[in-house]
Amino acid sequence: MSASPTKRRTVRVHIEGRVQGVGFRYFVERAATELGIAGFVRNRRDGAVEALLSGSFAAVDVMLERCRGGPSAARVTAVTIIAEGEDEPTGFVVLPTI
Repeated sequence: MSASPTKRRTVRVHIEGRVQGVGFRYFVERAATELGIAGFVRNRRDGAVEALLSGSFAAVDVMLERCRGGPSAARVTAVTIIAEGEDEPTGFVVLPTI
């Protein structure tokens, strides 16, 4: 049974590889805006990128696939969902590194 395209999904993801210094956060911000995804993206001091993505099931699935590729200079080795079903944010922002 597939999820309704209007039902919302919220996931927190950890993205690993060469994902800092390659425009990854701004790639995610542009894609999220295009897909109607709310949430945030930020660098982590461990070299990864963390993102909170909230939108329709279909839009979040597309966003996760885009994160697996990233911008041309990125080399993504893993996209891991670390939490699901958190509060639904509004808007999309790039946050400071944690």
